[in-house]
Formats: sequence, C-alpha cells, structure tokens
Amino acid sequence: MENNSCIRIEANVEQISNCKQTITELEDSFELLSNALSLAGNNVRLKILYLLAQEEELCVCDLSDILGMNISAISQHLRKLKDRKIVFTERKAQTIFYSLTTKYKAIFSPFFELIDGNKILETI
Repeated sequence: MENNSCIRIEANVEQISNCKQTITELEDSFELLSNALSLAGNNVRLKILYLLAQEEELCVCDLSDILGMNISAISQHLRKLKDRKIVFTERKAQTIFYSLTTKYKAIFSPFFELIDGNKILETI
C-alpha cells in the first residue's frame, strides 16, 4: 500500500488508487464548480445569478429594484461575481449591463431548473 495511510487489512488498494486518479483528472472541474458554488451559496448572489440567467442581462438599478436592496449592496455582490469571472459586463451608452458567462450559465442551469416552479421543494 505505497503512499496510502489506510491500514485496515481489507483496504482496497486498487479502489484507492482509482479514486486518486479520478480526483486528479477532474481537478479543473472541481475547481470550476467549487468557485461557482462558493459564491452562489449566498442567497442574494444566487438570486442575482438566477435573474441574470432568466433575463440575459440586467443593470445594477434593475437588480436593486427587483430585490429591494440599495445599489451599493447589489454592486458589492456583482463585484464578487465579476472578479471570479462568473458574470461579465457590457456598456450600452451610460449603463453597464451584467450577464452570466456561457460556461457558468451551463453550470447553474440544472439548479435553476429545480428552482423554477418550486420544483426543488418537490425533490426534498
């Protein structure tokens, strides 16, 4: 059992080795999903992500009105999402619009499908 710390007699060395290899091969996917979920774990940011997925693009004041929060608070959440490259911006005249990046829209899509129509409540 080279490089393994499991000392039980029946330890499945092949299983441990296969799992190590799988985790190593999937490291980029784990990193991408972990990044997404760490930010989406906040209720407000999850709502912002949901709205951006539904509406394609919204500005800070749109989100402020929809969520009943001040613009400063919304801006702070959007900054975190933008810094992690989950959302991107596009300026149209004097207004900056926010949108979900294509890859994160695909990542969040299954979650948002569960949220739509409160289907998530049916699954638990």
